[in-house]
Amino acid sequence: MSFVQSPPVSPVKTTSVTARAIMLGDRIDTAILERSDVVSTAPLAFRSDGGCAVLFRYGIVVLFGLSPIAEDELLRGLQPRVIGAFSEREVESTVIEINGDQDDQIVPGGPISVRDLSPPRLLIIADTLAKNLALGRDEREVSKVFEVTEPFASELARRGRSPSNRRKMLRTIGQALLVHHRISGRVEVEEKPDILWDHPQFERLHARLVDEYELKERAAGLARKLKVIEETARALTDIIDTERGVRLETTIIILIVVEILVAFYEVFVRHAS
Repeated sequence: MSFVQSPPVSPVKTTSVTARAIMLGDRIDTAILERSDVVSTAPLAFRSDGGCAVLFRYGIVVLFGLSPIAEDELLRGLQPRVIGAFSEREVESTVIEINGDQDDQIVPGGPISVRDLSPPRLLIIADTLAKNLALGRDEREVSKVFEVTEPFASELARRGRSPSNRRKMLRTIGQALLVHHRISGRVEVEEKPDILWDHPQFERLHARLVDEYELKERAAGLARKLKVIEETARALTDIIDTERGVRLETTIIILIVVEILVAFYEVFVRHAS
């Protein structure tokens, strides 16, 4: 991780700052984005209009202390670098209180209190907020797939046979696989931010943030649901393969019977003539 040493980033003459995590799309291309005000290169963080922006490759930007006008201008500048942009952006905000007289504290359901917004603290907070937002979207995507696959499982359990709508079943398999692939490689929630390798003294702040947003528990729950989706998609695929095999065997048997009947017919016609 490349880290540029610089003085603490803090809002001018204020004791609090608003951090906003915004999901712009599937990915953000941060390559060859040259700026002279870089705070960190992995993830890419830079100062902007008295605040700071942190970009994550998995489609999320976290903004600290930017005015609405400055935020809108920055997002417009990033738009060409967004891959798979969303028509509706998801946003989550939190308040960060800056108090140099107290240790870093995370009030449950309240603001994040820190001594200052030095680059390490800023990057750790940004990492947590970005992962929280990504997890929220992934959880909703998985829930949608569960809503689609549940009727198939219920019908299979009730009737003992596969649903009759084969095309809908194929769409369900495709949707399940798409969500599984997209989420599996999207973001490693349990990975610690690289900044902790250089600044292990902030491990405690990171641990508190992870506990507050329940990142590990939610990631584990999401992994279990993804496993169920994978097994459901495999089961539906096996059912389709089995049905295809049965149809193929039935077709072969019919062809054999027809061939036998034709042979008998030819034999009887020849004897009759």
